[in-house]
Amino acid sequence: MHRTHTCGQLRIENVNEKVTLAGWVQRVRNKGGLIWVDLRDRYGVTQLIFEEGSTQAELLEKAASLGREYVVKATGTVIERTSKNDKIPTGHIEIKVDQLEILNAAKVPPFIIEDETDGGDDLRMKYRYLDLRRGVVREKLQLRHRMMQETRKYMDAQDFIEVETPVLIKSTPEGARDFVVPSRVNPGEFYALPQSPQTFKQLLMVSGFDRYFQIVKCFRDEDLRADRQPEFTQIDCEMSFVDQEDILSTFEGLVRHLFKNVKGIELEEVQRMTFADAMKYYGNDKPDLRFDMKFAELNDLAQNKGFAIFDHAEIVLGICAKGAGEYTRKQLDELTNWVKRPQIGAKGLVYVKCNADGSFKSSVDKFYGQEDLKAWADLMGAEPGDLLLVLSGEEKATRKQMSELRLKMGEELGLRDRNVFKPLWVVDFPLLEWDEETERFHAMHHPFTSPKKEDIPLLETDPGSVRANAYDLVINGVEIGGGSIRIHDRPTQQLMFKHLGFSDEEAQKQFGFLMEAFEYGAPPHGGIAFGFDRFCAIFGGSDSIRDYIAFPKNNSGRDVMIDSPSTVSEDQLKELSIRVELKD
Repeated sequence: MHRTHTCGQLRIENVNEKVTLAGWVQRVRNKGGLIWVDLRDRYGVTQLIFEEGSTQAELLEKAASLGREYVVKATGTVIERTSKNDKIPTGHIEIKVDQLEILNAAKVPPFIIEDETDGGDDLRMKYRYLDLRRGVVREKLQLRHRMMQETRKYMDAQDFIEVETPVLIKSTPEGARDFVVPSRVNPGEFYALPQSPQTFKQLLMVSGFDRYFQIVKCFRDEDLRADRQPEFTQIDCEMSFVDQEDILSTFEGLVRHLFKNVKGIELEEVQRMTFADAMKYYGNDKPDLRFDMKFAELNDLAQNKGFAIFDHAEIVLGICAKGAGEYTRKQLDELTNWVKRPQIGAKGLVYVKCNADGSFKSSVDKFYGQEDLKAWADLMGAEPGDLLLVLSGEEKATRKQMSELRLKMGEELGLRDRNVFKPLWVVDFPLLEWDEETERFHAMHHPFTSPKKEDIPLLETDPGSVRANAYDLVINGVEIGGGSIRIHDRPTQQLMFKHLGFSDEEAQKQFGFLMEAFEYGAPPHGGIAFGFDRFCAIFGGSDSIRDYIAFPKNNSGRDVMIDSPSTVSEDQLKELSIRVELKD
């Protein structure tokens, strides 16, 4: 072994022990006759000391030659530090070195490899193997590891069996674009990488494996953002002989287990909310419940008062920002400009200040008297010192705009504390959603989601009103997981395909294997899949999932470290019976 201890292991009780450490040089401080070296490995940092008089001249010269990121092996005696450092666990000791071996010299790194670095995102992604040496990045991957182990521990205790499903499958319409892989031995035919193991986990239920899970790689060729990567990881789960309540109870147990064993947090009751209420009161299907600020509908109070903008609007919506009544005109103008940005799309913003003396000051005082504004304030539960913000327009767009404004106010008022966690089950999603471009209905989740039995007749008369046996887990405004009770019989699955616009031939070609399996005794079943990378980011207090993935892609889907994707040789293309023709 190159070491007797790690660089994060030694303490004051190890004083006078002879030890050998190995690691990377993080920093060298050379005071002439006195040299300190901070030696780092995955476990921590230990200070080495070389002192003129008690250290051989040759050894002192070798220590002086060390540069950042040199890999070295040092043997010496643990001594107590005279100037202690309480910021690190090894800060009470140092190693008086009597042997030093340079295992590998290093070029000067392109950025400082410390928690506070001078490297930008692009540079650090190009040299990701160096970025991973930084403590703050390493801690995120250690968190990921811990969550993975605790997940397996919980699932095993609940009698789930971990089963691996294929990575080379067939292309099926599941929402996002597939990544496709050409087959050399089947010219002109392609595999697809799985967007999820959906059909396989259902087939496992038909096979009698009544409790399946897998921590699995999934692939989607879609536009990227902070919480998306082309390849990502799911905790994928399925159960037989269950209803929705069984699923929610089992996986609420997983969430509680992870919070308790990884974060040391005992979760409060996990709230439940219908999709309809989430949209009505928060304007999106993943509301952040760390703060209130529900929407209030003001149509009855604000319309037909001569203010044309409100009178001609499909909906008038307000929120009450507690304690924001002291906002200056400059702050209010900034908010107005913010909602008018193309990304938000509002035409303007109306405000009402609730003054300390009980009076009201509004941007629409010309049209609304004090009694009118008091009625608004009463409806929104406002008190002196609060600020009312009002948007109006077409209903769907206005709810979306108000949702963005609500989140912005929550951020400005310090209500989105990363150390507070408010999980929520959103239930009763619509089964179908209308696509304006294709002018037909699409499955809101996927084609295998079962409709609520009482809503099945509506498939013929009002498809958009059919509710699904579907549910999402939301934490702090982030969708962490989603699932459904599945269709498990051929007639219902055929009916679903029909309403999604599949011909019998298309349904048979894409999913004939699944519908045939349903004819061999498929049990009632359902499941859920958690976005594991997002789960890790929530636990780590981050917006981006990138640092919780060892080798992520950038926002263009490129791995700039290995320069991928890349072209392949003509010989490879010929073997695959492929010719590349790029569009202009």
